[in-house]
Amino acid sequence: MKNTVHFILQGKGGIGKSFIAALLAQYFKGKGAELKAFDTDQENTTFGHYKALDVQCISVKDKSNIINAKGFDPLIERLLTEDGTFVIDNGANTFSPLISYMVESDILEMLRDNGKTVYIHTIVGGGDTMADTANGFNAIVKGIGDTPVVLWLNEHFGEMITPDGKNFQETKVFKTHESQLHGVITLQARNHQTYGDDLKRMNAKRLTLDEVMQSPDFVAVEKQRIRTVAKDVFNQLDQIEF
Repeated sequence: MKNTVHFILQGKGGIGKSFIAALLAQYFKGKGAELKAFDTDQENTTFGHYKALDVQCISVKDKSNIINAKGFDPLIERLLTEDGTFVIDNGANTFSPLISYMVESDILEMLRDNGKTVYIHTIVGGGDTMADTANGFNAIVKGIGDTPVVLWLNEHFGEMITPDGKNFQETKVFKTHESQLHGVITLQARNHQTYGDDLKRMNAKRLTLDEVMQSPDFVAVEKQRIRTVAKDVFNQLDQIEF
């Protein structure tokens, strides 16, 4: 787990990247890792607002407010020279610049050569989001060489079923890249009126699981539902060797 680097990448916004980043960060922190968390989103620094995780926001905009890929250099320097478990949430607005930057500058190979184990976490959503996020998954895997991928299937947006009735894991795009997958995590669909509302409130307040458990704003049953979701994800992460 030490000296691992976890990039959360997906070109579509609002698909759960920051939620996954927060879960990953809490999981690693709970395992005793020396967590170092970063948010490179230039518009919605959701992950950066989790104060308990000490997330640092990275600006990659120049004086003209235009994204300059060279702005990623200080972040990569830290990944290269510091020890720890790194979680980097990347926004939709910097998705293409970061992918291009990593390919152009051989960033993934450089990190590996300096003793870092790199994982790319990406999300495919269900329902109407599947087509776009599946295309994003395909583009990411094609662009990162042999870097291991952890695929998160987000059922919050609907069933993981294609219009022709196939489960996503039966699709051509999944089977094409299956050998590169280091693990698959499912964010299970749950009752929107109970679990959904509890998670929405937790996310809106940018609270960690521990903070929710201590908060008087959540009653016992709400805390139990949130604990159930976290336990499910953490148990799945336990099955992946990092």
